[in-house]
Amino acid sequence: MQTKKRKIINDPVFGFITIPTETLYDIIQHPYLQRLTRIKQLGLSSFVYPGTQHTRFQHSLGAMYLMGEAIRQLRWVGATITAEEEEAALAAILLHDIGHAPFSHVLENSLVSGITHEEISLLMMHEISHELNGCLPMAISIFDGSYPRYFLHQLVSGQLDMDRLDYLRRDSFYAGVTEGSIGSAQIIRMLDLYKERLVVQEKGVYSIEKFLLARRLMYWQVYLHKTSIAAEQLLIHILSRAKELAMTGHQLFASPALQFFLNRHITKDAFYHSPEVLRHYASLDDSDVVSAIKVWMAYPDIVLSTLSNAFINRRLYKVSVLRQPLSHEEIQQLTVRYATHFGVNDKDASYFWAEEKVANETYVANDDGIKVKFKNGELKDITDASDMFNLDMLSKEATKLYLCYLPLID
Repeated sequence: MQTKKRKIINDPVFGFITIPTETLYDIIQHPYLQRLTRIKQLGLSSFVYPGTQHTRFQHSLGAMYLMGEAIRQLRWVGATITAEEEEAALAAILLHDIGHAPFSHVLENSLVSGITHEEISLLMMHEISHELNGCLPMAISIFDGSYPRYFLHQLVSGQLDMDRLDYLRRDSFYAGVTEGSIGSAQIIRMLDLYKERLVVQEKGVYSIEKFLLARRLMYWQVYLHKTSIAAEQLLIHILSRAKELAMTGHQLFASPALQFFLNRHITKDAFYHSPEVLRHYASLDDSDVVSAIKVWMAYPDIVLSTLSNAFINRRLYKVSVLRQPLSHEEIQQLTVRYATHFGVNDKDASYFWAEEKVANETYVANDDGIKVKFKNGELKDITDASDMFNLDMLSKEATKLYLCYLPLID
């Protein structure tokens, strides 16, 4: 007799999470999803918040749990959602981050170009569907927004999706900060539908206000913390330098998967026309990058070894807030300073500093924004429904300009 594959997982944020169907269990067991157990959810934030060691796999399970709760709520308010649609929505949110590179967007900015992790996620979902007897067509259409019942896509990828509801609460839990501790259960209990679009009941306005403020604060305090930005810039420069050396004939230590990307210019077309690109990408995780950098600490190239030592031993770039971009004269001064100190040319000197602009756009008030349904049937955007004087400000992009630079010891 075949044993059912249903499992229960104990999650530190939501408690016991049930894997409700055998198909979902098979998806969880797939190597593409298991890879997320080896990729940190917050990339380099552990340089600032040592507790943020949780993985993208944990986040995916949490988002799946919240999707189940949201579907139960929508059924309670009268929506007809079939068992097939429920399983597809759960699969879509479970796989929504499957295409992420190690250390979040770092690898996307240095080793591959022209393709987003969402596009890679879709490619991986098609591969999984093929291997599991075509189990994901509806999940894929929900994920890419082509499924007719658009609210299911909004639950996966929208301004009030299960992705955000999980990561705000989970990331604040592991970081040990209170700013992102939102009432996800309360928000879900306020969900409703209006003409097959996701809306929030009038009594949920205050919960949404807190959600948006929490998102704003979490971005500045955790996700865009200046030390995290500095660590990310340092890692980007390490990988960019390693790729430059590898492309000019240097034999660098690296795992086969990382070696593949160091030795080639990989663009979007390569992912679509060469199966080996996706196969090597699916083999990459955080350990490939860290193990290589540990070995590069002793590499003869002074740029790569200096930056690698700084990363491993947490001698990160220092950060200064800039009021305006560096002038030509200031750039030249930095270049001369590092070129003289390390005995390198001007081009190589540019690896020791970076000018980085970061932006935080908490909410976008558009057709896909968060809509509030009033008892009289009226529908308003949350920025109009709220009486908070500063909520409309959250829809305006806030930016900061940083100078990240390697400190020199004379």
